[in-house]
Amino acid sequence: MIGIGVDIGSTAAKAAVVDGEGSVAWTCVQPTGFSSVDAADRLREALAAAGFDVASDSARVVATGYGRVAVPYAHKVVTEITCHGAGAVRLFGDRGTVIDVGGQDTKVIQLKNGRVAKFAMNDKCAAGTGRFLEIMADRLGISQQQMADLARSGEPTKISSMCTVFAESEVISLIGRGEPRENIARGVIDSVVSRVATMAGQAAGAPYYLTGDLCENAFVVERLGELLGSPVTTSPQARFAGAIGAAIRAQALD
Repeated sequence: MIGIGVDIGSTAAKAAVVDGEGSVAWTCVQPTGFSSVDAADRLREALAAAGFDVASDSARVVATGYGRVAVPYAHKVVTEITCHGAGAVRLFGDRGTVIDVGGQDTKVIQLKNGRVAKFAMNDKCAAGTGRFLEIMADRLGISQQQMADLARSGEPTKISSMCTVFAESEVISLIGRGEPRENIARGVIDSVVSRVATMAGQAAGAPYYLTGDLCENAFVVERLGELLGSPVTTSPQARFAGAIGAAIRAQALD
């Protein structure tokens, strides 16, 4: 029996397959776009092209994420917290603090003995999320990766607003004053990381694990570890933690 996990986020739609041996056999990521239903259909097509039929008797599908109810071929829907926790346990271990910075929210999950002990979520404001970084990178006219590269050589520039709209106004003012772009980039990333670190610092503590789309942003990982006072572990597969956790839950359905 294979487990298929479908994680429809606000900005990225992901799928993962866990095979009968318990290994992650395949992963895929696509932009969610305007419609979660269309994103789910595209993932089904990608799964089929890779040889995985969601309607097969030998497969079970669990959907999670922001658009989990828009996956008509799912056998079950499961919350993001549960799936991210299960995925993190598979990737990293059965205890610690999982930090997931998504497009529209940030989740901090405390793991104990392989289970979610408690969690906190910021879903009321885009500040401290991937969307905040996207907006600021667009304002600077660069990609998020270019912003991280610039930030590494920049001097700290404080961006104090807790609201994305006001923070964007601060960035516009800094640009108008001629502040070097690398300094603004450093201020933007430090603003996000400090908010995330504050949330994570209220959890169980080290070890810390980062999941989600910022896993490949080395500067964010470094700065987060510095502010938490402990290294943050991540990996390329951690980007798919929610989908992997959903696939693991799918296997348990049969």
